[in-house]
Amino acid sequence: MRPPILRLCEDILSNGAALALPPLPRMVFVVHGTVTIAERVLRDGEAWHGEGSLALLAGTAGASVWRWELASQAIAASALPSGVRSTEKLVAQLQTLPDGELLLRGDSVGFPAGGCAFLHRHRGPGIRCLIEGGIRIDTKGSSVSYGPGAAWYESGPDAVFAQAAADRPSWFIRVMILPRELLGKSSFQYVNEEDKTKPRIQQYKILADAPIARPAQENAIN
Repeated sequence: MRPPILRLCEDILSNGAALALPPLPRMVFVVHGTVTIAERVLRDGEAWHGEGSLALLAGTAGASVWRWELASQAIAASALPSGVRSTEKLVAQLQTLPDGELLLRGDSVGFPAGGCAFLHRHRGPGIRCLIEGGIRIDTKGSSVSYGPGAAWYESGPDAVFAQAAADRPSWFIRVMILPRELLGKSSFQYVNEEDKTKPRIQQYKILADAPIARPAQENAIN
């Protein structure tokens, strides 16, 4: 069986452009500009989440949005309407999707200059994308540094150490798929006992914390 996927797309809409999307569990984050979704106007740093069909309408200055979607299989590219450009930034097969009922959590995570997150895990997989600053992610014996607009995947069970840029604040947006029992609760787990007493300097803002339907697994086709 092929596991579900989580993908992150960037949509650039010119003024007045509209984008219609099929039903899927998703979160939309406004990087810049304004969009209207279900009669609600969203501005820089605001987010929408849901599972139904979706129509985005850009404001008079256009908009740039990041869109996370959970699907049972790869999504075929379709023709885009006039005034819309869409790029798939990252797609990941969720080999570590938790069993049972699921939760979609979207949040922003901020670090002061030089801040770090000690070796830790989460209880589900997710995709992150950096808004400002810089960050180095150490996991499974490799280190990768990311700048604004770059996205990366974390499996959840694999231990991660994060080091933010030394000279400026850094923050990223992430969407994780978690066990539903974590509704309103942290998914963060320290790996080393001695780190549990150290202060956590990260700042969090919840953007979405919503029960979602579990996607069906697809039969692999060779």
